Amino acid sequence: MYSFMGTLGTLWGFTGFTLLIGMALYRLTPLALEAFEHSLTGLQWSVLIINCLFMAYSEGYKGFQKAYSPRAAARMKYIKENPKILFVLLAPFFIMGFFHTTRKRMIVSYSLTIFIVVLIVLVHKLDQPWRGVLDAGVVVGLSWGIISFFYYVLRAFTSNKFSVDPELPVGASAT
Repeated sequence: MYSFMGTLGTLWGFTGFTLLIGMALYRLTPLALEAFEHSLTGLQWSVLIINCLFMAYSEGYKGFQKAYSPRAAARMKYIKENPKILFVLLAPFFIMGFFHTTRKRMIVSYSLTIFIVVLIVLVHKLDQPWRGVLDAGVVVGLSWGIISFFYYVLRAFTSNKFSVDPELPVGASAT
């Protein structure tokens, strides 16, 4: 029973998170490409390039590759080995650090989510090509992020040396 539940939770966490990022990419990519249907000014080209580089580094590399993706993979592995019903049912939210984590991680997860929602609302109000210029950076960062997530999930489940901290609450066992 635990083996099946663990596998189910792992698959649901992976699928749910992948769908979340995939839907964002699916919705944002056409908007980013739409910017190129306009004659971009020198300023708009500069902002586009700087934004893409910034988002690749800050969101893709620093945010996802160095922090989020390894931790999410470690939390998926934790579900596989500790398949409690709540973890399995809410697996995408579990791997994103919305519950059963350190207080600091939970505060960061909720704060970052609120910040992202506010940014989405603000950027949504912009006209093209500016909206596409900003969305292009997000597409770059999310693309890097989903690739790094796949990489770390693969490592977590195929390597004996995957020892990333899943950031569990104090007193919770990591095994």
